[in-house]
Amino acid sequence: MSMEENNIPLLTSTKWEESPRSKASFDADEDDILPINGVKNFVKEFHYESKKLWYLAGPAIFTSLCQYSLGAVTQIFAGHVGTIQLAAVSIQISVIAGFSEGVLLGMGSALETLCGQAFGAKQIDMLGIYMQRSWIILTATALILMFLNIFATQILSLIGQQERIAQWAGQFSIWMIPMVFAYAFEFPIMKFLQAQSKIMTMAVIAGVSFATHAFLTWLVMLKLGWGLAAGAVVLNCSWWFMVVAKMMYIFWGSCGEAWSGFSWEAFKNLWAFVRLSLASGVMICLELWYFMSLILAAGYVKDAEIAVDATSICANIIGWTFMLCIGFNAAISVRVSNELGAGHPRRAKFSVLVVSITSLAIGALLTVLLILTRSQYPLLFTNNAQVQRMVYELTPVLGVTLFVNTLQPTLSGVAIGAGWQEYVAYVNIVCYYLIGIPLGLFLTFFVNWGMPGMWYGMLVGTTAQTSVLIWITARTDWDKEASVAGDRIKQLGGNKNVNVIDGYAIS
Repeated sequence: MSMEENNIPLLTSTKWEESPRSKASFDADEDDILPINGVKNFVKEFHYESKKLWYLAGPAIFTSLCQYSLGAVTQIFAGHVGTIQLAAVSIQISVIAGFSEGVLLGMGSALETLCGQAFGAKQIDMLGIYMQRSWIILTATALILMFLNIFATQILSLIGQQERIAQWAGQFSIWMIPMVFAYAFEFPIMKFLQAQSKIMTMAVIAGVSFATHAFLTWLVMLKLGWGLAAGAVVLNCSWWFMVVAKMMYIFWGSCGEAWSGFSWEAFKNLWAFVRLSLASGVMICLELWYFMSLILAAGYVKDAEIAVDATSICANIIGWTFMLCIGFNAAISVRVSNELGAGHPRRAKFSVLVVSITSLAIGALLTVLLILTRSQYPLLFTNNAQVQRMVYELTPVLGVTLFVNTLQPTLSGVAIGAGWQEYVAYVNIVCYYLIGIPLGLFLTFFVNWGMPGMWYGMLVGTTAQTSVLIWITARTDWDKEASVAGDRIKQLGGNKNVNVIDGYAIS
């Protein structure tokens, strides 16, 4: 067979029709799950798979909550220092740091595909190489993103922020530059450890970091009165503590063959790695920035202050729910990538079914709970009767959004585990930015529905995206995806025990 025949692109478009390369070109590993036979067998396998998913999802949810709360704690104590300090920290974390975090987290998610599939294929030695490649790419990206912090004052002034707030946020942003580089190391390390199911270690480190951060932030900002600069130093140190602690865990041999030291191999095949990183970054950023547009739109409707407050409360609820979903996103990404890499297409498919049912059940529970308490929960956020009324009116559409959003991140995790990032990025552009946002703006400003109109438009976009992901997942040829996973591992250097048959790599 010629080299051209074996040169399959890293990012292949998923084809749902039957290919001339039939399933006969790939034989599932003998350890794969047998076809489900009867209700009793289904319940048994469902219980077995659920234990695996919750083993990964539980600590991942805790880790996400701790990391999400680091910035929230700094915001809370900044609010006790002064209103301008609170505004500055909130804008820096949500706009400047939020943009950088979205880009770097998204690009780092390429490791969920590569490390997960390599681990499943027993190409353990490639995990450390992949992580080093990601460090190189993300550090270079952080050098570019650093300029957002340097010119934060000018950027915030340009988008219409008050001059005083922009200046305070700009000063705080300068102090936050080290955190950008912490992201560049932290996110690849997270994916590296997740692929090996070393989730509990991450949870312990995140818990220690959060507890220490809360105490030190209170000490320097309130007790000692050292202001925002001291709070920024503590926030930087909290993120770098997690980076250093995990590096020590890895370097001291706790990951076995997955880490064999620094290698020049990390500088090979960088372009293919960059492509997958960029596709992952675009996919994740399009999802993270989608709901940020709600708050921006709220600033232009009638009674903008009320609308912004009400929308922020609803976005807060979605944000906390999203932390729960991130756990399932990480869990299913690991399960799918591991099973595809190991040559277990039926197990990968069943994992998707189990996590989808679990996510929908949790989403239904949260939706019912939210609707039943829609007269009470707004009181936790505000004393303003107008804001409470708007939140009450938005609750039904918010509840439906919550239900859809519990499944959507899970299916995105499936896409990451299978390596479909580039394809899903296109789906996100069409559903979110060509359907959801334009429809929301039309209903809000031309039909005069106000903020409910924006929410309905956004919900249509999210529902469309989720429906497409369901269709893709349902039509997927999992045998073929296992073949592609083997080829992807081979192309990026993991060529041990890999045979190429008719253009596919079989481990």
